[in-house]
Amino acid sequence: SLVVLFGATAGAYGAKLGSDERELILLVWQVVDLHSKKVGTLHKSLVKADNLDLSDQCREVSGLTPEGLGKAEPLDRVLQQFSQLVSSDLKVLGRSSYTLCSDGQLLIRQVLHPETSKKNFLLSDCFYSFYDLRKEFHTCYPSSAAVKDQTIKTMAEYLGLGTDEAEEDFGVWQVKTMVAIIFSMLSEGCNHVFTEPETVKYKYETGPCSKSETVDSETVIRARGLPWQSSDQDIARFFKGLNIAKGGVALCLNSQGRRNGEALVRFVNSEQRDLALERHKHHMGSRYIEVYKATGEEFLKIAGGTSNEVAQFLSKENQVIIRMRGLPFTATQEDVLGFLGSECPVTGGKEGLLFVKYPDGRPTGDAFVLFSCEEYAQNALKKHKEILGKRYIELFRSTAAEVQQVVLNRYMSTPLIPTLPTPIIPVIPPPYTIATGSIRDCVRLRGLPYTAGIDDILEFMGDATGDIKPHGVHMVLNQQGRPSGDAFIQMKSADKAFMVAQKCHKKMMKDRYVEVFQCSGEEMNFVLMGGTLNRSGLSPPPCKLPCLSPPAYAAFQTAAVIPAEAAALYQPQALLPTTRTPQASAAAPPTVTYYPAQAAQLYMNYTAYYPSPPVSPTTVGYLAAPPGAVAAAATATHTPILPQPGALVRMQGLPYNTGMKEILSFFQGYQYAPDDYNGLIQLSDQARSVLQAPKEWVCL
Repeated sequence: SLVVLFGATAGAYGAKLGSDERELILLVWQVVDLHSKKVGTLHKSLVKADNLDLSDQCREVSGLTPEGLGKAEPLDRVLQQFSQLVSSDLKVLGRSSYTLCSDGQLLIRQVLHPETSKKNFLLSDCFYSFYDLRKEFHTCYPSSAAVKDQTIKTMAEYLGLGTDEAEEDFGVWQVKTMVAIIFSMLSEGCNHVFTEPETVKYKYETGPCSKSETVDSETVIRARGLPWQSSDQDIARFFKGLNIAKGGVALCLNSQGRRNGEALVRFVNSEQRDLALERHKHHMGSRYIEVYKATGEEFLKIAGGTSNEVAQFLSKENQVIIRMRGLPFTATQEDVLGFLGSECPVTGGKEGLLFVKYPDGRPTGDAFVLFSCEEYAQNALKKHKEILGKRYIELFRSTAAEVQQVVLNRYMSTPLIPTLPTPIIPVIPPPYTIATGSIRDCVRLRGLPYTAGIDDILEFMGDATGDIKPHGVHMVLNQQGRPSGDAFIQMKSADKAFMVAQKCHKKMMKDRYVEVFQCSGEEMNFVLMGGTLNRSGLSPPPCKLPCLSPPAYAAFQTAAVIPAEAAALYQPQALLPTTRTPQASAAAPPTVTYYPAQAAQLYMNYTAYYPSPPVSPTTVGYLAAPPGAVAAAATATHTPILPQPGALVRMQGLPYNTGMKEILSFFQGYQYAPDDYNGLIQLSDQARSVLQAPKEWVCL
């Protein structure tokens, strides 16, 4: 038997049903016995929605009113009545089992499953298998219109069924017509057999993904704006009703191994992917989620892996994965098992633990743990921020893709400052300045991918890179010292800047288009100093002094803004200077910057001409020069970089009310440079106010 089902929501109708997250307000159904060609009673039930504000299209098409819906039953009660009435109709017809049949897939996949998931009640098993009448009709009549173009009306017209929609109530005509279409398909001329129903997966299946797999780009989407604590199960719940491929949820991580609010999701076919795109800006809790197309290559880059250790760890399927962060570096498997305790046993004991390590074998403080059921995982999550040794441990839900990303990235990464033999020739970059004035010889890049670096910008510029001034690439950082998506480039002339803006505007970089505007050096300086530049014009920085983001990078070399002694502290050469000696004085030899041999080989080609400017992240690690090299370089003619060489320490994450006493107390037991207790750095009041900005300090 079939149960022919039709429904409507308070919003969009037809091809856009369910795309606006509006609730179900109408269900109409009728039982059809395929063998005897008899039908049961036709039932129509209104559904009381939480939001009774009906769209204009809904009012016009359905004729329903908020007053009438206010007297109806809520969805859970209506579905209970549906099951009871269907069972009684089947008994009358002498049948016991049935399968749903709907006009397309939207009602079940895009309306019923998402809505019941949000309202936290379960659908009965009958809603996980159904026949799509449009597909069945096209199979029976191959010469009819394509499945995506079919409607109840076009199918009836193709068969020549003389039904008048105006004569029946909304929903009743649709069900009666669908029943007539089914009987036509069962006639002697067609003898259609309903054999392969559509299925909805009960739950998301986890599993590893190999880089050697072939992933169809027509099956992958990118979800953006996810809560940072979202797990793969949360994302699968957001796409409830759609079939996600096994191991098809890959949470994206930033360079620090933390989730960035994005995920790549792989579906079983392109049809499911297209339905997922219709959930663009649907809500997960109070946040709306953006959904875009993505490629199979992007998915493999995030989810693919080849580590034998990871593959063995993930070989136990249908496990709940928990990530532990902040473990003591000396923690052993026994320590972790003891921390979790008997109330949350780990699958396989020690085999259910995976410690993350750096390439040199040192522990990172991260580990992944397998649990056989949700109950054990919930017990483990209750231990979030409990103490192991002398450290509190963070616990989060995780995914197979996150395991592969974190572990493989650690294995394949190289140290930021490699330990190498004696460095090569010292490199002292020439001084550089930031342009000022009203000449529009600069361009602004807006909308850069957050992962874009200087090399990506140079590739984006193409042939125009030859027209960039030396040291003319300036990446704008936010208050956390991370890329903001903006960059400024100083060109050799205003004409060159105009040509670049015309040629590169809205050109693609990775998966984003980048806007390119011509601007002046004055406008560039305003933004780099913390101001804003938009269509309304220039907005000055929040204070007279520039916002240094972060302080470890060089500041502007404008004497009227920052004193020379303060600017000197922010030269990139001050990142790792030589240690202060008791005999140090104002005439002490300057610190010389060295590029490691490996780093020089990798980066020197473009860094020599396009190094990171004062407020841009540096691309090369700096090492303190050996004493002999410093002595040899002391005779060279150049401007001293630090008035007094010393060891700099940068502190981040300080409470906003932190004072000098708290700083000194924090470093109790360590020796400070002499005469530096009055404000930590002996500077003028203006310079000191720069360094004493809330949240960050720089200490000498």
